[in-house]
Amino acid sequence: MKPFMNEEFLLSTETASKLFHEYAENCPIIDYHNHLSPQDIFKRRHYENLTQLWLEGDHYKWRCMRVCGIPEKYITGDAPEWEKFFRFAQIMPRLIGNPVYHWAHMELQRYFGINTPLNEETAQDIWDKTCNMLSSEGFDAVSLLAKMQVKILCTTDDPADDLQWHLKLKADSTIPFHTLPSFRPDRFLHIDQKVQWQTAIEQLASRYGAISDWQSMLSALSKSLDFFCEAGCRVTDHGFIHFRYANGDPLPVMQKALAGEALTENEIAIYQGALLRWLAGEYHRRELAMQMHLGPIRNNSPKLFASFGADAGGDSIGAATDPFLLSTFLSDMERSDQLPKTILYNLNPADSAMLATMAVNFAADGAKVQYGAAWWLLDNINGINKQLDQLMETGLLSGSVGMLTDSRAFTSFPRHEYFRRILCNKLGKLVENGEYPCDMKHLGKLVEDICWQNAVHFFNFNIQDRKY
Repeated sequence: MKPFMNEEFLLSTETASKLFHEYAENCPIIDYHNHLSPQDIFKRRHYENLTQLWLEGDHYKWRCMRVCGIPEKYITGDAPEWEKFFRFAQIMPRLIGNPVYHWAHMELQRYFGINTPLNEETAQDIWDKTCNMLSSEGFDAVSLLAKMQVKILCTTDDPADDLQWHLKLKADSTIPFHTLPSFRPDRFLHIDQKVQWQTAIEQLASRYGAISDWQSMLSALSKSLDFFCEAGCRVTDHGFIHFRYANGDPLPVMQKALAGEALTENEIAIYQGALLRWLAGEYHRRELAMQMHLGPIRNNSPKLFASFGADAGGDSIGAATDPFLLSTFLSDMERSDQLPKTILYNLNPADSAMLATMAVNFAADGAKVQYGAAWWLLDNINGINKQLDQLMETGLLSGSVGMLTDSRAFTSFPRHEYFRRILCNKLGKLVENGEYPCDMKHLGKLVEDICWQNAVHFFNFNIQDRKY
């Protein structure tokens, strides 16, 4: 029987262990998609306890608590912080095989040096030890990130954002990593979400001038993109519940929406297609990478949405993406010589082979389109292994830009280690099975590239002006 989550956790062969400990373990972290607060980073937020650090906004943990029958008052409600943590500790032994179980214990180990399994009996001692440590130096938001060798962070930001905290972070040379904004225009693309779309238009207009038609909206978005680039933006992001795409004139559709009139499915597809083509062209011109997250169904529980709002943990796997529509979009952009670097992510496992092979169709100019990391509900041992297999068998694993956290918690960065251990274990098995030579020079380089170097080159990150 192997020890519980020791230094050889998830590493089943000698080759895997060597690859991880000699090449992957100490690689810098390039986290090009997360939902961390730039304000908390700039203010070097201190956390008093694990409830604030772990449970304040982590919907992965919330979902685990709900499925175990914990009342909502102990999850997103007004219960005392100790009681919330204790309820989470109570359910931990029930989470066998769940990535949250592994992540939580990796976080206890890496940040606090605690190797004791968390449960009802150990909760008080772990609470007391971590509270004491959090009250000392070296556990503020910046220190937590620096401890994991984070070098680049790309947050998720709306085009109407004033980016005040990013600008302050850019000017603060004492912070040993970059925090960069990512341009996420979802509210403008999803014209079918009437209230959110109209609010987005009003907020963008308040910053960049009146929006009364299609051209004035594009002008405002162009100004926003310029502002984001000045603040260091290298990455954009787009989430699609349904990937709609059609060619046609968006002007009358825009006018109907501004007038509050209902739109048909075809009109929505025409508007989204036109805006997506324009955005992709602008990204290409500015040398920004485009991320496309495909396939969730959001806010399924009306009760949760009413009490908490979006991002409450009420989301699940949605429909598969139409490959013909996606191919048409990418083809249109390639045909016009405006296809930006693009990463495709799926939440529905049925899309895995389609996206991996679709990316290769547009791999010219240095793998311009990539199949992205196992995302969200697929971010687990099984999902990561399948994503790596798909890349090896139908794409190019060695060209992958690796992992990201997609996180709202400052202690989530051992997830990169989780990915790296799984990656090294998979490569180690290939060697042990005689499917690849024990060529540590090339294997080690491959591991380092996937862990961070490929991302630096793909996104054209500049990491030279910070103390690394």
